[in-house]
Amino acid sequence: MLLVGALGATGAVLYRDLYSPSAFVTRYLDLLAGKQAADALALPGVAVDSAQLLAAGLPSESNQALLRAAALAPLTDATVVGTDEGADGVTTVTVHYQAGPHEGTTAFRVERAGWVGVAPTWRFSTSPLAAIELTLRGATRFTVNGFDLDTRQVAGVDADPLEPVSLLVFSPGLYSIEVDTPVSTSRGVAVLSDKPQASIPVDLQTEPTPEFEAAVQQQVEDFLTACATQQVLQPTGCPFGLVVRNRIEEAPVWAMVQQPVVSLVPDGANWAIQRVQAVAQIQVDIQSIFDGSVRHLDEAVPFYVAGTVTILPDGTAAITITDGS
Repeated sequence: MLLVGALGATGAVLYRDLYSPSAFVTRYLDLLAGKQAADALALPGVAVDSAQLLAAGLPSESNQALLRAAALAPLTDATVVGTDEGADGVTTVTVHYQAGPHEGTTAFRVERAGWVGVAPTWRFSTSPLAAIELTLRGATRFTVNGFDLDTRQVAGVDADPLEPVSLLVFSPGLYSIEVDTPVSTSRGVAVLSDKPQASIPVDLQTEPTPEFEAAVQQQVEDFLTACATQQVLQPTGCPFGLVVRNRIEEAPVWAMVQQPVVSLVPDGANWAIQRVQAVAQIQVDIQSIFDGSVRHLDEAVPFYVAGTVTILPDGTAAITITDGS
């Protein structure tokens, strides 16, 4: 009887530690903690297809780029705090853990998958994957936990830049999203994925870097300086000019005397040059059509500059300058 009791106790311990629903979930969490993303994804019920994504209310084209070791953050102190066997054959296993500096609790739904000899096997009845729906403004390149990505890699170069990109992530998991490029930067946004099959919206507005603003400033100055070389009253394609009702004796001479101080502001997925004043100087001799008298005009011509800055697929910027009206 003692032997039978010992065998029964040993079997109960083996079941709890190796073959129970909580052991299955613990194995999944251990793989995430060890950054074994491929092995975690291979566990029964983790990976999903497009039909399952749609059934869960997630975009069918959700990208799997973050389901890799390089995109995982530390996950520690995972402890099963509850197990609830449902009448439908699904067991809910609740786990508490530490994800970076954040504590979290996640409930997993597990069901029996079959048997190996006398030992049961398990699968997730609800995939523990979730989706971050990222809207990125003023940039296409970003990092998640230090892993580099580009929205054009995820959604394609022809996609609407303001359309959220859907990125599958493991639950639980902490995902820090930030932008640090020569064009734009952002403060990091930490996203805790703690609910399986959840949709997690993230809207990230970047700021232009000083180097980018300086480059745009130089381009605007170069453009206006080139405009001033046109010896006509209305330089073609330029935001300044002069209208006179009399004749001019010789070609006018323009010069820029006050360049605009460019300030970039968000404009959807790109940038806009905020309306700002500048001043050009014109010198020209004007002959009256009434009495033939000639007067020399040496006059400051204030005008306004505005524009847009669009980041092209190759990473360069296209600057369009308008007259600010």
